[in-house]
Amino acid sequence: MADRLTQLQDAVNSLADQFCNAIGVLQQCAPPASFSNIQTAINKDQPSNQTEEYAQLFAALIARTAKDVDVLIDSLPSEESTAALQAASLRQLEEENQEAAARLEEVVYRGDMLLEKIQSALADIAQSQLRTRSGAPSQLTPPES
Repeated sequence: MADRLTQLQDAVNSLADQFCNAIGVLQQCAPPASFSNIQTAINKDQPSNQTEEYAQLFAALIARTAKDVDVLIDSLPSEESTAALQAASLRQLEEENQEAAARLEEVVYRGDMLLEKIQSALADIAQSQLRTRSGAPSQLTPPES
């Protein structure tokens, strides 16, 4: 559970960083506002589409991080979850893990047997090709004296 809490804290910190960065970029890129009778020049160095790109980027980052925070919160154990329920859940997961391990061992064993058959067949094929290429006498003809 500590891992999930740490992940949750990291996600909240990341969300706060993104909010701060978004506000900083908005302050940097936003055109100055005019107050009462004072006219200010609009900063024309920054095109408006760049500001829109920043807004879309930060909106996407903030939305994704907020979704991650929600997922992490949902993965935390509920208040109704007691130690006995958690222990039973862990026992169930352990049994499923042992069954999966047994199935994996069986598949690996069958794979090893199949690999041995294939290697044996390849060795036979290689020996046959070597005998035919070298013109070695077959086992049916007696050797010349």
